[in-house]
Amino acid sequence: MGETRVRIELVESSDRLKYLLFLIMADESETVVKEYIAEGQMFVIVVEGGMVAGVALFLEEAESVELKNIALDPQFRGLGLGKQVIDLSFEIFREQGFRKMVVGTANSSIANLAFYQKAGFRMAEIRKDFFLKYPEPIFEDGIQAVDMVVFERVLQ
Repeated sequence: MGETRVRIELVESSDRLKYLLFLIMADESETVVKEYIAEGQMFVIVVEGGMVAGVALFLEEAESVELKNIALDPQFRGLGLGKQVIDLSFEIFREQGFRKMVVGTANSSIANLAFYQKAGFRMAEIRKDFFLKYPEPIFEDGIQAVDMVVFERVLQ
């Protein structure tokens, strides 16, 4: 069986709330998601056959773009789709003139820490106590999300 291929399609601002449940998969606070859902560029992740597998939302700032949220339906995880989305987004944002991409994840997100490094990102900074401002505590793998680990990758 061949590799599942994806494409990403820009989502208009008026259609973004349709994908709220995906965004909440990656950012557990609906309140926080609603603060940024209308910003930046949001893409729907589509697999062969036209099925929506997830979403990715990017915020632009000067010469860098931030991968603010990426979420895949659980049935599509572990198939290499996230890496394809990252690679496609590198091309899009490089063509738009951005010089680097940044992404942040919780200190407790062990799988994400590995994923971003495998995708070519390097650790850039730690934002201490970032997740303590969330309305409810977040725990993953028995670890409380307290700090944000920020990664970056040059797009040139």
